[in-house]
Amino acid sequence: MQLKIMPKKKCLSAGRALLILILCQMLSALEVPLDPKLLEDLVQPPTITQQSPKDYIIDPRENIVIQCEAKGKPPPSFSWTRNGTHFDIDKDPLVTMKTGSGTLTINIMSDGKAETYEGVYQCTARNERGAAISNNIVIRSSRSPLWTKEKLEPMTLRSGQSLVLPCRPPMGLPPPIIFWMDNSFQRLPQSERVSQGLNGDLYFSNVLPEDAREDYICYARFNHTQTIQQKQPISVKVTSVDELNDTIAANLSDTEFYGAKPHRERPPTFLTPEGNASRKEELRGNVLSLECIAEGLPTPIIYWIKEDGTLPINRTFYRNFKKTLQIIQVTEADSGNYQCIAKNTLGAIHHTISVTVKAAPYWIIAPQNLVLSPGEDGTLICRANGNPKPRISWLSNGVPIEIAPDDPSRKIDGDTIIFSNVQERSSSVYQCNASNEYGYLLANAFVNVLAEPPRILTSANTLYQVIADRPAFLDCAFFGSPLPSIEWFKGAKGSALREDIYILHENGTLEIPVAQKDSTGTYTCVARNKLGMAKNEVHLEIKDPTRIIKQPEYAVVQRGSTVSFECKVKHDHTLILTVTWLKDHSELPSDGRFTVDKDHLVVADVNDDDGGTYTCVANTTLDNVSASAVLSVVAPTPTPAPIYDVPNPPFDLELTDQLDRSVQLSWTPGDDNNSPITKFIIEYEDVMHEAGLWHHQTEVPGTQTTAQLKLSPYVNYAFRVMAVNSLGRSLPSEASEQYLTKAAEPDKNPTAVEGLGSEPDNLVITWKPLSGFESNGPGLQYKVSWRQKDGDDEWTSVVVANVSKYIVSGTPTFVPYLVKVQALNDVGFAPEPAVVMGHSGEDLPMVAPGNVRVSVVNSTLAEVHWDPVPLKSIRGHLQGYRIYYWKAQSSSNRNRRHIEKKILTFQGSKTHGMLPGLEPFSHYTLNVRVVNGKGEGPASPDRAFHTPEGVPSAPSSLKIVNPTLDSLTLEWDPPSHPNGILTEYTLKYQPINSTHELGPLIDLKIPANKTRWTLKNLNFSTRYKFYFYAQTAAGSGSQITEEAVTTVDEAMASRQVDIATQGWFIGLMCAVALLILILLIVCFIRRNKGGKYPVKEKEDAHADPEIQPMKEDDGTFGEYRSLESDAEDHKPLKKGSRTPSDRTVKKEDSDDSLVDYGEGVNGQFNEDGSFIGQYSGKKEKEPAEGNESSEAPSPVNAMNSFV
Repeated sequence: MQLKIMPKKKCLSAGRALLILILCQMLSALEVPLDPKLLEDLVQPPTITQQSPKDYIIDPRENIVIQCEAKGKPPPSFSWTRNGTHFDIDKDPLVTMKTGSGTLTINIMSDGKAETYEGVYQCTARNERGAAISNNIVIRSSRSPLWTKEKLEPMTLRSGQSLVLPCRPPMGLPPPIIFWMDNSFQRLPQSERVSQGLNGDLYFSNVLPEDAREDYICYARFNHTQTIQQKQPISVKVTSVDELNDTIAANLSDTEFYGAKPHRERPPTFLTPEGNASRKEELRGNVLSLECIAEGLPTPIIYWIKEDGTLPINRTFYRNFKKTLQIIQVTEADSGNYQCIAKNTLGAIHHTISVTVKAAPYWIIAPQNLVLSPGEDGTLICRANGNPKPRISWLSNGVPIEIAPDDPSRKIDGDTIIFSNVQERSSSVYQCNASNEYGYLLANAFVNVLAEPPRILTSANTLYQVIADRPAFLDCAFFGSPLPSIEWFKGAKGSALREDIYILHENGTLEIPVAQKDSTGTYTCVARNKLGMAKNEVHLEIKDPTRIIKQPEYAVVQRGSTVSFECKVKHDHTLILTVTWLKDHSELPSDGRFTVDKDHLVVADVNDDDGGTYTCVANTTLDNVSASAVLSVVAPTPTPAPIYDVPNPPFDLELTDQLDRSVQLSWTPGDDNNSPITKFIIEYEDVMHEAGLWHHQTEVPGTQTTAQLKLSPYVNYAFRVMAVNSLGRSLPSEASEQYLTKAAEPDKNPTAVEGLGSEPDNLVITWKPLSGFESNGPGLQYKVSWRQKDGDDEWTSVVVANVSKYIVSGTPTFVPYLVKVQALNDVGFAPEPAVVMGHSGEDLPMVAPGNVRVSVVNSTLAEVHWDPVPLKSIRGHLQGYRIYYWKAQSSSNRNRRHIEKKILTFQGSKTHGMLPGLEPFSHYTLNVRVVNGKGEGPASPDRAFHTPEGVPSAPSSLKIVNPTLDSLTLEWDPPSHPNGILTEYTLKYQPINSTHELGPLIDLKIPANKTRWTLKNLNFSTRYKFYFYAQTAAGSGSQITEEAVTTVDEAMASRQVDIATQGWFIGLMCAVALLILILLIVCFIRRNKGGKYPVKEKEDAHADPEIQPMKEDDGTFGEYRSLESDAEDHKPLKKGSRTPSDRTVKKEDSDDSLVDYGEGVNGQFNEDGSFIGQYSGKKEKEPAEGNESSEAPSPVNAMNSFV
C-alpha cells in the first residue's frame, strides 16, 4: 500500500485500489529542525529565541538581567543599542554579556544605581546569513514612594448618611495594590453597603453606628519592591438619633426633638461615576472594568445591561457585590453603551457608560521563515490589524528596507515581499514592524536559500506498539530544499486496505485514529525532491488491551476469619503483565497474613485495621487497568444474615454482528447479591465527538444478556451496562471495545433558522448548528439559500463551513425574504429543508405623522390625534408612535423658558393618545414621530396648545410678626404654583379659649397684590387660629394655617401684683395658716389617744392623685408640683415676668409668676379646700412656636373663692 501526503486534505478513506495520499507543506512555514546531525553542515540565519518583555520593570535592589538568546548556524554574535545608539558594554565595568549569548547582566548590587541604566535597549544577533533584532526593551526601575504628609480631620456623620473615605495612594511603578485594614492589620469587612472602588477609595452607601472607628487605614502594596505604605488613620464618628436628642435636650425646647425614625430613607444617587453618562476606552484583549457605586437608604442594588446587545456569557464577571462589571479578553464587538442601574425601594437611577474598544496591532498573518532553493519563488506576508489600522514597515537585517542593499529578486508590495528566482545571496533576515498609537509588533523572518536533498530524521526501523482501538502515530520527520513530498507505503507490495481512515499531519506523521489488528505491519516513508530521494521503514504492532474479567468484590467478614479477593486479568500474551495489590491506595502492610498468588489476595486472621479499600492494578508496558473492592470487618455473629445489596456490575462485554447501523452487544451478569436482577440499562459514549459523556441507549429485561443496538453513522461507539434489582442500580461495567460506524449523509437539517437584518442593506441568516453526533460524517457544512418573497428571482445559494450565521449584503431595505439552510457533509446532502420567511434590515421611517390635533380636556389633561403614516414609509416593523411634549412658556410669567422634554410612546398603530400630568395655565408644544425597530422617524411640525387656569397651591409661607395687645401682623409669600392669575386672598380666623374651644369664625378678603396685613381690635392675651388661601378664576386653592397670641396688659398685671401685696391679704393668709395649724395639732392629739380623724378617712377613701399631701412632721403644706414633671423643684415667683414678644414661652421663666395669674379666671379648689391653680392644673403641650394655649389662673380670684 502507498500513502502520499496531499496539501490541505486532512483525512482520506482507503479503497480496494492502491491508496495514494500526498502531503505538501506550505513553503512559508518550513523551519530548519534543530537536529544535531542536520545542523553540523546546514547554515541558517539567526532567529531570536528568547528576550525580555517590551516593558521591563526591574527591582532596584537586584542586578539587572536583560535577556537575548538566538540560534543560527554559524552561531550568531550579539550587540546592543541603548536609546538608539551603540551600547559599548566593554567600557562599562558593571555590564557583562553571557558567553555564547546576548544576555546582559548589570551588576548594580556592587556599585551603581538602577536609575542610571533606565532606557530603551535593543539586541542584534548576526551571522553571515543576516541579522535578527529584538523588540525595543524599555527598562524602568520600580518605585514605591511614601504617602504625602497630611492632617486628616475626624469625620462626624449622622446615621444613614453616605460617606467616601479617600485613599489617593502615591503613584508608584507599577501601580500599587490597594486595601483597607485597621490597626490590628485585619481587613475591613465589605458588603453591598460598604465597598472599595477601583480607585482605592472606600465607599459607604449609608453609615451605621457600628461603622464608627478611629482606624480606617488605606494600605498600598508595591509588589516589585515587596513594600507596603500606610496612609494616616481616618477617624469616623457616627451619631445616632438618641445622641442627637440628648444634645438637643441640653440646648433646645422639647418641641425640637428628632422623631423615632433614625434616619430619612432616600432613593439612590451615584457616588461614582458622576453625572448621567461617561466614557471609557479599553484596548483589545485587556480586561474591561466598569464601576458604579451608589448611595441611598435602603442600600441600593446594582444591575448591569448592555444597550442594543447582550453581555458575553463566558467572558462577563461581576465583582465587588455587582458594583464592578468585568469583561475579559475584550474585543471590538464589546464596544457600545453599558448601563448600570442602582435601585432600592424608593426609586432607581441609571448611568450610561459609552465604551470604545481600541486595539494595539495584532497578527492576522505573521511572517514565517522561508527556506527556498536557488531559482525558486516565494513570499513573506506580514498582515496585522488594529484600531486604528496599523502601519506596516519592513527592515532587512535590522536596517529600514528603503536604505538596505538592493536585491533584484525582491519586490515590496505593502504588507508582502515577493521573491522571484532567488539566489544564495538573497538570504537575509527581514523584520516586519506593525505599529499604531497603542503599540507595535516586531517579527523576524529569515529567507534562507539552500539546495539540500531530502533527509529523513526519524530513526530507521523504529518499532511502534499500540493497544487495539487506540490511535497510532507513525513519525516521519524530514527536511529538504526544495521541500520534499512525502509518500507512505504499507508492506513490500502495497497491499490494499478497506474502509480505514488516515489522518495525515504536515510534519509527515501518519495517524491511524482507531488502530485495529490488521493495522499491524511495516510502513515505509519516502521523501522526494528534485535533488534526490530518502526513505525510512517503521514497524507497527497492535496489542490486545489488558482487561480485568473478574473483579474483586465487596466483602463483609468477621474478625478472625479469612477473606479472599479475586482479580482475573486477560492481556496480550506478548506483553509482560504485573499485578499489584494496594490497600487504601498504598502498598500492602508488611505482614505475613497477606498472601498474593496468581489471581488472588488472601488476608488471614482479619482484624479491624484490615478494613478498607483493596485495589488490583494490572500493568503492561502499554496500558494499565485497576479494580477495587471494600472490606468491612464486623464482630462475630452466630448466624450471619444474608447480604442484600445492589447487583455487581456486568463484565466481559463483547460486540458482534457489526453492521453500518446496528451491532449486537452481549455481556456476563455480575452477582445479584440475593435480589434478582430486573433489567439491564445500556449506555453509549461518543468517543469521537463527546468523549467522557455517557448517554442512555436502551433497556432490556433482567433475563436477557444480549441486545441489538441501533446506531448512527460516523460515531465511534463504546458501550457499558448496568444491572438493576429492587435495591437499586449497580456500578457501570467496564466500557466495551470501540466501534466506528460508516459515514452517511446528514439525516436532518439545522433548526431555529431565522432571517433578520442588522443593517438597512443586509440580511443576517442564523441557525442552530447540528451537533457532532448529528453530522453523520466528516466535512459538515451548510448550504444557505435565499430569495425575495415577492419577486421572481431564483434561489441564491452559498456553502459555508460549520458556522451558525451568514450575512447577505446589498439587500433592499425591509423586504421579505425566503430563506432555507441545508446540512451536507463529505458523503452528501440532508433532506430538503423547510423554507422560513424573514426580512432584510430596517431603516429609519421617512415620513412624519400628519394632521396632528390637540384637544385640551382640562387643566392637566390633553388628548392628541394624528393621521397614520403610509406603511411603505415606515421601512420596518411598526413599533408605535411617540409624542414629545414640553412646557415652553408660562402664561402667568411671560419669560420663555424651555425645560426637559417628556416622551410618551403609544404601541402599535394607535392614532390618538392622552397626555396626563400637565401643568395648569401653561403653554405646551408637542410633535409626533413614528417608531420602528430601527428608531424614530422625522418629527411632525410642532403643535402648540394652552392649558386653562387651575386652582393655586397653598401660599408658600405664613408667619405672624409684631404681636401687640390688640393687633397681629400677618406676612406671607405667594403660592409657588399659582396655576393662573391670582384674584384675591381669603383670611379666616377665630379665637381659641383656655379649654381649646373655637370661637366664631371671621372671614376677610385681601387683594391679590398684598403680602402683609395687620388685624386690629383683637382681644389681649388671646390665642387666634388663622386659615389662609389664595384664589384664581378657577376657584380656591389649598389653605395654610397658623396660630398666634396677643400680648398681656401690663397695667392690669401690675395692679394684680399690688393687691397681692396688701397688708389685709397677708393677714388673711396668716389667719388661714394659723387655723390649719390648730387643726393639725388637734388631729395629732386625737391620734395619739387612739382616735381617728374622720376627714383623714375620707381622704384615704377618696385620694386625689393631683393633690400633694401635707408634711406631718412640721405641720406645713407639702410642695405643689406640675403634673408634667414631679421631679422639678418648686420655683420661686418672679416679679414682672411676662410672655416674650416673639410668642415663645421659655422654660426658664417660672410657671408660678403672680403676673401670669393676673388675668386668670381658672383658679379653683378641690373638694377639701386645697388650692389647685397653676400648680396642680395639667398643662397642654403647645405647638412648635411655644404659644401658651390657656391663660394662667389668678391667685386673687382663688382666694376670693376660698373666703
